[in-house]
Amino acid sequence: MTANGVGLRVNHLRKTFRGGSVVACEDVNLEIAEGELLVMLGPSGCGKTTTLRCIAGLEHPDNDDAIWINGRNMTRVPPKDRNLAFVFQETAMFPNLSVRRNISFGLDIRKQVPRPEIDRRVEEAARMLRIEDLLDRRPYELSGGQGQRVALGRAIVTEPSAFLLDEPLAALDAALRVEMRTEIKLIQRKLNCTMIFVTHDQEEALTIGDKIAVMHKGVVQQVDTPHNVYHRPANLFVGTFIGLPPINRFACELQQNGAGLELRSERFVLPLAGEQAARLEQAPGRRVTLGVRPELMEIGAEGAIPGTVRLVEMMGSRTLVLIEAENQDIRVLVQGEPGLREGERVGLTPDLGRAFYFDERGQNLLA
Repeated sequence: MTANGVGLRVNHLRKTFRGGSVVACEDVNLEIAEGELLVMLGPSGCGKTTTLRCIAGLEHPDNDDAIWINGRNMTRVPPKDRNLAFVFQETAMFPNLSVRRNISFGLDIRKQVPRPEIDRRVEEAARMLRIEDLLDRRPYELSGGQGQRVALGRAIVTEPSAFLLDEPLAALDAALRVEMRTEIKLIQRKLNCTMIFVTHDQEEALTIGDKIAVMHKGVVQQVDTPHNVYHRPANLFVGTFIGLPPINRFACELQQNGAGLELRSERFVLPLAGEQAARLEQAPGRRVTLGVRPELMEIGAEGAIPGTVRLVEMMGSRTLVLIEAENQDIRVLVQGEPGLREGERVGLTPDLGRAFYFDERGQNLLA
């Protein structure tokens, strides 16, 4: 079974409510290539679901040329004529119908596909989703994960141009979420279909997305690969929102020291070298926010930042160590068990070569 891949473009999308007093989306621009899986990521209320609903036709953008599918302006085209499949957080199955009939429902009401073809599509989708032995059950006999597979099957059999998934795993427990996100990625690869997946869970986004669009307050902050979103955030919001535990932040100033450049804060003075120094040498005297991921802080007996161990938290194969340094909590993530005790004095050394440098507007100076 193959879904028809499509190029999908969101063009300067603006969506307001209450007569324009509430701006849900502002100048949203997205390009989703044929066969690509784009994840829209952001906190609750950032506009990602509104954007998805505008693509589906369930909401009407303020501008008339916001949604383009396969080169056609579909902004004012009714949802039923867009050939898009929408999978919601709630599975919304008909309790009186069997799994088979729930999956085929969209095709049944169209009355355009012959019954043998509908049966073939349902059987094929069920095998792909590993629910072929559940086709004669009723929804109340299904687990949460099985219910989501049925919802996916209902979308797959319509052979849509693109799949739109709005937090489909939010109601599942942690272990099942991990299993289902892998299933969704494998299905998307097998179908080679265009897919937009909305979530507030950064781990989901980093795991399944070909690209991630990070949104905040209705504005797209960065659209990039998972690798670049994590390692080269465009601004302070992206750098802080992506990554658990979040980055450690230090207010600093770039200062010239002879022929070199150094980073000064209330807690440390560190020389800059290599590429970072070369790219920042035109900014002496500039105030910056240094961002260092917890896994890029080294703990030793001595270091540039002295501190005291406040808490040691086991996280399976890794350990999170909370260090207090002059009234600031610094999080350090290490592999294995570091053998540290609460109250122990330690020194921290940040990896400046892989740190982030944000200007006063929050933009990454090295992105």
